[in-house]
Amino acid sequence: MSDQPSSPPAGQKPSLRAPGSSQSRFQVDPVDLVAEGSESKGRFRVVNFLSPPDSAPEAGVNGDTVRSEASLHSSTGGLSHFSDTHSSTYYLRTFGHNTIDAVPNIDFYRQTEAPLGEKLLRPSLSELHDELDKEPFEEGFPGGEELTAAEILTLKEASDSKGGTVKFGWIKGVLIRCMLNIWGVMLFIRMSWIVGQAGIALSCAIVLMAIVVTTITGLSTSAIATNGFVRGGGAYYLISRSLGPEFGGSIGLIFAFANAVAVAMYVVGFAETVVELLDSIDALMTDEINDIRIVGTLTVILLLGISIAGMEWEAKAQIVLLVILVAAIFNYFIGSFIPVESKEPKGFFSYNAAIMMENMGPDFRDEETFFSVFAIFFPAATGILAGANISGDLADPQSAIPKGTLLAILITGVVYIAVAFSNGSCIVREATGDDNDTIVGSLENCTDASCSLGFDFSICREGGCKYGLQNDFQVMSLVSGFGPLITAGIFSATLSSALASLVSAPKVFQALCKDKIYPGLHVFAKGYGKNKEPLRAYVLTFIIGLAFILIAELNIIAPIISNFFLASYALINFSVFHASLANSPGWRPSFKYYNKWVSLAGAVLCCAVMFVINWWAALLTNGIVLALYIYVSYKKPDVNWGSSTQALMYNKALTHSLHLTGVEDHIKNFRPQCLVMCGYPNSRPALMYLVHAFTNNSGLMVCGHVRTGYRRPNYKEMMNEQVRYQRWLLKARIKAFYTPVFADDLRQGAQYLLQTAGLGRLKPNTLVFGFKNNWRDGEMKDVETYINTIHDAFDLQFGVVLLRLKEGLDISHIQDEFLSSQEKTPGVKDLLVSINIRDFDSDSSKPSSIATSCQSSPLIFRDTRKLRLPLSSADEKLLNASQQFQKKQSKGTIDVWWLFDDGGLTLLIPYLLTNKKKWRDCKIRVFIGGKINRIDHDRRAMAALLSKFRIDFSDITVIGDINIKPKKHNKAVFQEMIEPYRLREDDMEQEAAEKLKTEEPWRITDNELELYRAKSNRQIRLNELLKEHSSTANLIVITMPLARKGTVSSALYMSWLDTLSKDLPPILLVRGNHQSVLTFYS
Repeated sequence: MSDQPSSPPAGQKPSLRAPGSSQSRFQVDPVDLVAEGSESKGRFRVVNFLSPPDSAPEAGVNGDTVRSEASLHSSTGGLSHFSDTHSSTYYLRTFGHNTIDAVPNIDFYRQTEAPLGEKLLRPSLSELHDELDKEPFEEGFPGGEELTAAEILTLKEASDSKGGTVKFGWIKGVLIRCMLNIWGVMLFIRMSWIVGQAGIALSCAIVLMAIVVTTITGLSTSAIATNGFVRGGGAYYLISRSLGPEFGGSIGLIFAFANAVAVAMYVVGFAETVVELLDSIDALMTDEINDIRIVGTLTVILLLGISIAGMEWEAKAQIVLLVILVAAIFNYFIGSFIPVESKEPKGFFSYNAAIMMENMGPDFRDEETFFSVFAIFFPAATGILAGANISGDLADPQSAIPKGTLLAILITGVVYIAVAFSNGSCIVREATGDDNDTIVGSLENCTDASCSLGFDFSICREGGCKYGLQNDFQVMSLVSGFGPLITAGIFSATLSSALASLVSAPKVFQALCKDKIYPGLHVFAKGYGKNKEPLRAYVLTFIIGLAFILIAELNIIAPIISNFFLASYALINFSVFHASLANSPGWRPSFKYYNKWVSLAGAVLCCAVMFVINWWAALLTNGIVLALYIYVSYKKPDVNWGSSTQALMYNKALTHSLHLTGVEDHIKNFRPQCLVMCGYPNSRPALMYLVHAFTNNSGLMVCGHVRTGYRRPNYKEMMNEQVRYQRWLLKARIKAFYTPVFADDLRQGAQYLLQTAGLGRLKPNTLVFGFKNNWRDGEMKDVETYINTIHDAFDLQFGVVLLRLKEGLDISHIQDEFLSSQEKTPGVKDLLVSINIRDFDSDSSKPSSIATSCQSSPLIFRDTRKLRLPLSSADEKLLNASQQFQKKQSKGTIDVWWLFDDGGLTLLIPYLLTNKKKWRDCKIRVFIGGKINRIDHDRRAMAALLSKFRIDFSDITVIGDINIKPKKHNKAVFQEMIEPYRLREDDMEQEAAEKLKTEEPWRITDNELELYRAKSNRQIRLNELLKEHSSTANLIVITMPLARKGTVSSALYMSWLDTLSKDLPPILLVRGNHQSVLTFYS
């Protein structure tokens, strides 16, 4: 053997790095599996491993061998099989021997290739477990997330280009952004006023209350951000992946909008300051309002240019703005220690104990209160998500978001409290600004702190003073060492906040649009450049911001925006509480400093603050969130993010199911829980929709499917089809569970389902299946199986319901013909969608994600204008009949022939139907058997019983002539029906007759026919009466005749059922298990 490993086969990429490399030795390469006469499929299957050069493969190898390239393109029609060849030296050396069983690897757990690295597929269970000569199953991504070739190419390009993307660390990406957003204009032009109103103590309380809310939210954000990889989308991503698309979609839209409008708010704040400066030097361009609009428009255009230039330029601009802002803050504190005599008339005396004590308590004026002042301050604290909003641009969001956010809250909180103490300790509340207001004479009439410093500002109590904490918003410029630097700080604060919002809004909106929560918005999801910048969303944000800038009056919209941010914070806190409460194994945040009850308290606090700030804005915000939540819930977006809502739903379902097992059944709570033997759910739509009509929101529906005729059952395919048809049921809005089983015949499969379907109390109690219309055309052993299935259901104390339509129920043969007619059509697989008979004649080309296989029931095309299959008149009638229960029923009747008391199921099903919207226009008519001389008595007795049952009915008819002989013609037809199935034992030897009866137990003996002649005549007579009284009914429900097991042959019982129900409107033959399902007791 050569010292160097042999090269890989031609056309195959080397799958391993050099021996000894620290990189993963497991590489999965795409290979085309081309089968003769079939489409090519790109699969991740070839697994190559490098054997160290100094070792040779072992001679003895078990079934855990690798598959060589040659074995993939073998003579088995292109389908791969296992090979024990050792001609190649590319093997995995796991624990010292050759095997395709892979060691744990992070790349197996990736969802896609693009975000983090290459997506690898571990060897499937089939590849490790199946027999060597057995073809492995076709594999895909879990949950049906298999990527198409185009998607794989796109992801690969994204992966190749990711090296050039700009990613930020926790300081540049989170800390700086949050600090800039929290240090807004509030710090420079409102903090002093807040101290003047609330005093030092309450001002610190206000700041601490805001810090408590933001800290709790920061802890919750940290917990969510460290519970898995965080992509772009900020608050929207965190909430949607935790609580699901309903909450995420609703909050994402208003959060993006709030950031877009916040751009206008901050830009207008900047423009107002600029216009004030222009006004002070008489340099206004037009008037004040229009100058604000002009300056604001120019500013937002400049900010848009910085944002579109890329995140790197935007980050550099933020750093410059932070330097200016920090310099302005230091400038204020330095100035506060330098007493200047010229500033004293305006209220600044540097630090003084008397001033501090005087300003310690509140002095609310102009109808201000603690909460109104708090409402003015709190918007300053709404910048804590500035870093999280660009989560997709962070190098390590799991580490950066907690560190940056919490440290920013700490630093900014300390600065706000320090400014509050500083303002209250060196500036008096009111000052005249007049140098002549010094104290002359006695201090008896002057008690303010300024009096001890030689000034008398008592005249300010009458109003009109322009200086001091209460009156001068620019007092910090007065205090600072260099006043223009404070103005620069105000510019920096406004522009940095505007820039952060201008970046956040498009990023959040892009993430929302990528998830396709709202139709029509996907156009904004497109990204450009190496960082996938959302240029379209930038333009949209610019347009929204510019529109509000031109309004130039944002006092009304400001509280709504603050409430939008608070709603986001509330849901982030609630997400942590909800995820912790759900106790899902997937909730494992690496950040441990959180508590679910603290998070819940944070959510409540956020909601309370919403109403404190502005009650009508809070109501409006909650109304908008609720409306969007209802909309997204109604649309049901096809996403699955493993949210805590799902986890909690599972917990509740499990808990309630267990509780139900300890509760005895009660008649008042009985509901038909149906096991529907429907085969593929889309092959018998009439049966499905009728049963769904009376079980919807009132009972369990399980769609049982017995798959027979398989020499080697393909369990993998059955599991895939279970997922596929469960999705079909969801798309068709049929509330049911699809449960397939493999069995030798229908009876065995039905026995499996009757015994095992369901969970605890959520188990079927009624077997429903279609009448076997073609029973005389097939083999009689199938009839024997069919009838024995009914007997098995009764043995297990199930009720039984049979549905018969004269046109038939099964439309799968039409689907087969439809597909076979399209076999040569290119791309036919892409056009297959799930059947929806309601849309059979409509032009709906909406695609479905549900595919089908060669053994599954074919699905039907919806776009039948372009692809119409010529149907026979019988099939046209069958299709029309199969959709009759999907539409609203016209005014008519449901005729209930309650001939025998089966516990009340025959009456309960029609009652449940008439409670549904589609059947509401149908009235119940009740038919009962009776004696001719007691018709009135029987009618009154039945009316009294129905009244006690509280079941509305339109009429009661007593049939007194049930037992008279049927017409001779009909009797002859019945005799002709049973003739081929008679044993005629009188015409043969006893031994031969017994042998034939043993071989063909379905045959009707002469003795049996004579014994049940009266019962046979009754079925014939009932059919005559049904045609006479119920030929125009929308639905007939009749008590199903019983046949004693072991006495009545299958052929005779089938003949009874056929004779009773033939040539009639849709008819349900119902027989309960003779346990009461109705009661008149409360």
